[in-house]
Amino acid sequence: MKDHSGQVVLITGAAGGIGAAVATALHRRGASLVLVDVVSSDLDGVAAALGNDRVAIAYADVTQREQLDAAVATALRTFGRLDVVLANAGISSGATASTIRSAEDGVFERVIGVNLLGVWNTVRAALPHVVESGGYILLTSSTYAYLNGLANAPYAASKAAVEQLGRALRTELAGTDATAGVLYPGWVSTPIADVAFGGDDIATALVARAFPTPLRRPISTDKLARAVVRGIERRAPRIQVPGRWIPFSLLRGIVNPISDAMLGRDADIIRLTTELDGRRK
Repeated sequence: MKDHSGQVVLITGAAGGIGAAVATALHRRGASLVLVDVVSSDLDGVAAALGNDRVAIAYADVTQREQLDAAVATALRTFGRLDVVLANAGISSGATASTIRSAEDGVFERVIGVNLLGVWNTVRAALPHVVESGGYILLTSSTYAYLNGLANAPYAASKAAVEQLGRALRTELAGTDATAGVLYPGWVSTPIADVAFGGDDIATALVARAFPTPLRRPISTDKLARAVVRGIERRAPRIQVPGRWIPFSLLRGIVNPISDAMLGRDADIIRLTTELDGRRK
């Protein structure tokens, strides 16, 4: 991988998981970082682990545009430019699974607020400066952008929308020196994935029934971070990690109707979904 010395990278959701792993990988290659996360997160700990060299911290709630403007201002004030942005901050629907019918009021709005509006705010705040530097913006979507969102509809809806933002943005930037891409992680070993791997019995059973074993293996954040760094270097339009999901993305127009029909006829899926519906208060 190439040296990233001189590049200034802003990462939202940088206090842990994917954000912290990508920050670490880029920092090792010489990049200067602006780490962004909410006030309650441990950004200081991530910065300390990196040695605090070439690192700035900006506490921000991505649902608040003015706080993203302030984070971008921190990048410009500290390093004088902004080259790469990873709009990565995201949350799950909660520690337990639910259907659209059984989800608690406010869950959808909260997930959309962080995962979609947060990406929008990040892009809007950073875009003029990334265009000026001829840089690259990477939006974190998910394999759920094209998989059936059964028992995870708010999260899946938000990630499908993020994919559309990223695709539109890349095309809109075609007349500039800047560009954009979309990151599609599969299951990654972070707290967001816990609900599907033992955190919720019904969700775990649904995943085991709906997906073959090779697709159910979460990857490490370090492995994902290496792929992200390579994608940033290529200014890639799409980064799909792990690669075993690529055929499903490429063939979604064929696979999705078949998958939806199979899920809708599977007796075990129907039984488990009915149990989730029973959680409605």
